Amino acid sequence: MTVIRARELRRMSTPPERKLWSILYGLRQHGCHFRRQHQIGPYYADFACVKAGLVVEADGVTHTQEAEIAYDHARTAVLSKHGFRVLRFWNNQVLSNPEGVFESIVQALRDVPLLTPTPVPSPSEGGGRSRQRKRRTGLAELAARMGDHP
Repeated sequence: MTVIRARELRRMSTPPERKLWSILYGLRQHGCHFRRQHQIGPYYADFACVKAGLVVEADGVTHTQEAEIAYDHARTAVLSKHGFRVLRFWNNQVLSNPEGVFESIVQALRDVPLLTPTPVPSPSEGGGRSRQRKRRTGLAELAARMGDHP
């Protein structure tokens, strides 16, 4: 499995995956950076927030077959061993109820303590404390926003 394969998977994303990406991408402004087709062990997670240890998957009708259900259980076990919680949504949920999907993701983020922030570049490379403050502020805003939702 390679970076080339991840790019290929991103390029061939389904409409529900694109919709889910639009939901998750908006959380960046609050400090939750999701990656598309992120490799974890031998698998590619549809979406992963490494900082929160959260994987979000969009599942279609093929995931109702017995062999796929067993595969998903094994895959979830491996992702869990790597420290990730897996959140799954049916494709029709993503398309018909994006607000509900968003609320479920926000709730999952509320339940998971965020891991150590990604290091910022050194001040000599243009990063520094102001960026760190923005990241902390963004997480505080997300926490406050999530506190507004039951």
